[in-house]
Amino acid sequence: MFRSHPWWGWLAGMLFSMPATAFSDWPPSLEWDHTLVQTSLYTRHFSPEPEHTNQQDLVSIELHNPNHWLAGGAWFKNSFDQPSWYFYAGREFPLWQTDQGINVRAKLTGGLLRGYQGEYRDKIPLNHLEIAPAALPSLGIQWGQFESDLIIFGAAGMMITAGVRF
Repeated sequence: MFRSHPWWGWLAGMLFSMPATAFSDWPPSLEWDHTLVQTSLYTRHFSPEPEHTNQQDLVSIELHNPNHWLAGGAWFKNSFDQPSWYFYAGREFPLWQTDQGINVRAKLTGGLLRGYQGEYRDKIPLNHLEIAPAALPSLGIQWGQFESDLIIFGAAGMMITAGVRF
């Protein structure tokens, strides 16, 4: 039976509203612009269960090119306190910039998620081999070297991260 997820409409709307020029520089250049190192500050599950943990201890590193493409990896404890990995690639989409140097952007990443195992293996879709595809949309703000993101992880919840770019 098909389950309806309200966030699909939001994600589809975000993707279809991107200008055609968003991918005009495909394939991305292998040129390095900066590195972003982040950690999790706050996690909230939309429908909390007693077995959920909101302490993810996320550590991630992203490599960015000058055209807003990125690749990264993250280690974290999943909602069931299991060590997990997310290896991904994605793109930033600048939305707004102030005169004070504050940049607001959207980001979309996609990759492979590993770590939901044992009795929790079916808690994420397509995880039959304990490695599942994942796509994470986020909204973020950057001021100088500092960045923060609000990441939506499916219909399950959200996470706020903070990091430093080098």
